[in-house]
Amino acid sequence: MSTAIRHVSESFIKPKYQAEESKDTMYLSPYALAMFSAHYIQKGLLYTRPPLFDVELFLESLKHSLSMALVHFYPLAGQLVTKNDEDQHSCLIFLDCSKGDGARLIHATLDMTVNDILSPTDVPLVVQSLFDHDRAVNHDGHVRPLLSIQVTELVDGIFIGCSMNHATGDGTSYWNFFNAWSEIHRANGKSISISRPPIHQRWFPNGHGPIIKLPYAHPDEFVNRFEAPELRERIFHFSSDSLAKLKAKANTECSTTTISSFQSLSALVWRCITRARCLPHDQETSCRLAINNRHRMNPPVSENYFGNLGQTVRGVTTAGELLEHDLGWAAMTLNRAVVEHNDDAVRGAVNALMKSPFVYQIGAFFDPKSVRMGSSPRFDMYGNEFGLGKPLAVRSGYANKFDGKVTSYPGHEGGGSVELEICLPPSSMSAFESDEEFLAFVSVSSH
Repeated sequence: MSTAIRHVSESFIKPKYQAEESKDTMYLSPYALAMFSAHYIQKGLLYTRPPLFDVELFLESLKHSLSMALVHFYPLAGQLVTKNDEDQHSCLIFLDCSKGDGARLIHATLDMTVNDILSPTDVPLVVQSLFDHDRAVNHDGHVRPLLSIQVTELVDGIFIGCSMNHATGDGTSYWNFFNAWSEIHRANGKSISISRPPIHQRWFPNGHGPIIKLPYAHPDEFVNRFEAPELRERIFHFSSDSLAKLKAKANTECSTTTISSFQSLSALVWRCITRARCLPHDQETSCRLAINNRHRMNPPVSENYFGNLGQTVRGVTTAGELLEHDLGWAAMTLNRAVVEHNDDAVRGAVNALMKSPFVYQIGAFFDPKSVRMGSSPRFDMYGNEFGLGKPLAVRSGYANKFDGKVTSYPGHEGGGSVELEICLPPSSMSAFESDEEFLAFVSVSSH
């Protein structure tokens, strides 16, 4: 068994034909501009390799369906462009949808089995090599493809790893693209129509945009390449029954019915990670939840909007308070943060970004005393079959991982089950994975 990836070939895929609107310059929202120092989004799906599998025919079907999907998602075939204004010490970064070579599709092989990927307690490091754009930041979209697909043949499996520039879209946009590509592939390339066409008209608050300049004259002023500390990464499974019990416990403790399953789960993880870290009693700690702003606005923005309309909300307290109170108290703290994130809050945050645009820095934005819940178990991940059957598992690359990063996926069996991918330093993970409160709710996963 070798853990070395071998690249067999690569090709660049452009839209099957050019949509008229793709010829226009696409300006970026303040949420998108803030992403330039973060990594690409990297998520992938693992499949069983079918019998009598013809990889060349499979790759051709992926290329054909991808070229058709890019007609709808044409920004992903473009390139970032910067116009500098030295006198004003500013720059304008926008998307040229007709520039560049298109999306990249890589064919690679790896002499490992599905079991080699899924059976270890920790996610093996080799999973990071199943994605292109390792450690690339979104500003690299000036010279790197905005979308890169790596198809890796295992001994008995196939992994499709997708790396998408986060300045082009958020998690909702990412999975909308993945789902549309799968839908076109399922039609054997006979139809270019999709059930949920993306909306590319950029959203800006009234009276603002579309041109927003960043207050930097050179990339060195805002592009930093974050290197994660040594981390262990584990997948934990929660059945729908376990989550129902957790939700009931949190609501009962607060004499309410408003706390959701995911808020309860996030509170559990926040408490148990904080306990594992042995933080001082008065140490401030927070739990950030990734949140989709589309339906929180008035009027709401369509879920088919392709772009960045997500941010985070957070609950804040001290380590002592968090652990002295019960689970319900922590869950209610998060519940209040979510409830208060309404149209006024969204527009207030956007207006602040419009007045003072800036670029998030991973190393400064996420501290090792807190927890950040990313992605969503509501995304349709297991419906993307590409003629290979239902995926066995979802995995992610190196991108945007740090101490306390938690990524949520739907459980393989569906029905409201959830899987969490949790990143912690070895010492913290050892304490966390044996925490009695946590173990009372975590379930045994089939993988």
